Amino acid sequence: MVTQPQSKHVAVVGGGFTGLSAAWELVKAGHRVTIIESDDQTGGLAGGFNVGDAVLEKFYHHWFTNDVEITDLVHELGVADQIVTHQSRTGMYYARSMFKLSKPSDLLGFTPLPFIDRLRLGLLIPQARMVRDWRKLERFTAREWLLKLCGRKVYEVVWEPLLRGKFGEIADEIGAVWLWNKLCLRGGSRDKSGNEVLLYYRGGFTALAAALESNIARKGGTILTGCTAERLRTVNGKAVAVETSRGTIEADAVLLTAALPICANFLHGHVSDAEKARLCRVKYLSNVCLILRMDRSLSSLYWINVNDPSFPFVGIIEHTNFEPTTTYGGEHIVYLSRYLPATDPIYTMSDADYLEYALPHLKKMFPDFDRSWLRNYHVWRADYAQPIVGRNYSSVIPDVRTSLENVFLCTMAQIYPEDRGTNYAVRSGRAVGRLLSTKQETPTVLRNTSRDVCVAK
Repeated sequence: MVTQPQSKHVAVVGGGFTGLSAAWELVKAGHRVTIIESDDQTGGLAGGFNVGDAVLEKFYHHWFTNDVEITDLVHELGVADQIVTHQSRTGMYYARSMFKLSKPSDLLGFTPLPFIDRLRLGLLIPQARMVRDWRKLERFTAREWLLKLCGRKVYEVVWEPLLRGKFGEIADEIGAVWLWNKLCLRGGSRDKSGNEVLLYYRGGFTALAAALESNIARKGGTILTGCTAERLRTVNGKAVAVETSRGTIEADAVLLTAALPICANFLHGHVSDAEKARLCRVKYLSNVCLILRMDRSLSSLYWINVNDPSFPFVGIIEHTNFEPTTTYGGEHIVYLSRYLPATDPIYTMSDADYLEYALPHLKKMFPDFDRSWLRNYHVWRADYAQPIVGRNYSSVIPDVRTSLENVFLCTMAQIYPEDRGTNYAVRSGRAVGRLLSTKQETPTVLRNTSRDVCVAK
């Protein structure tokens, strides 16, 4: 006779897609769950805000066709008809010129590179996809790996500006594995003609978070938004409750899904200083994202990589060249994204000052742009937007378990060799949810060396 696991109450701190996915697995297994989310909505970095009758992501989002974990979840929830497919048009701004780079054949017209280097650039994605064991890349930086594969000219024209645009002074420290994963993702999301194909969720990612919420609630889960997890209560090395801004929540287990420094502070007084220090070894960049709502388009491209060191944004993402303007009452939506340390003075600018800082740069790239095109704008900030993935990053990632026998970690900094993203948030959340659903109180946890899924031995 198979013994059914005893039902328990799990407190999940953080209502992003990791926390929601973990909670979904737990309630399906018959456990009680309370999600504690400090924001006024779930979804984490994929959360949204109202634009007329629609909801738009605060930070641009899409899926690749090979993002199977989240599409499997969407099918499981019975809302697969809400997935929409769009061809993506991409380009690169270099030396005050715009180049279309939507499919491999477009490389032939990328004149900033000699013909032989265009071929080297074109072969980079196939070479990356031939790597079967990412661990062999761990000792290299992205710079070292790229110089080896495609040479100095390709690196200096294409990759160095992009890495510096995103990571600034620490660009030379970024691990090869981080870039390898990006190349594999984009290279695997193409149709038979070589065009990049991306997926979106009708109504935005907030609508998917809402669908997940309603299914969790239907199975008895509780979701507390606008509620801050303040302290952990432990007895004899075991969590017994989470103290929140709305009262104490008793729990048999606790799952932490926030950024690792936040987890370290939450565990203060309950784990050793050495353990806290290990959680803080992963560093992060913040992000400030300016969203422009305009009465006309900037270009015909969805995604423009900016290879100009004088331009302060790593990319220009014109969302309504992906999702149609009719979704947003005819407005054209443009994201201007910048990664930077939270200590950078630009990060703490007022919204109005940040707009004034940005618009002259936009005018330089698009001379016809006029301020009168602008109907409205929004500025969103995220303190922990991008874990800094250096070489040998696998040695830095903390385990899913902590020294407290019933407190676990599942954060975007532990998604490796992949980078952050809703697909991997779902994958990791569901895996740790299944782990906590087992009968074991103190499971032995292994990190799968080809993916970041945590499994019980």
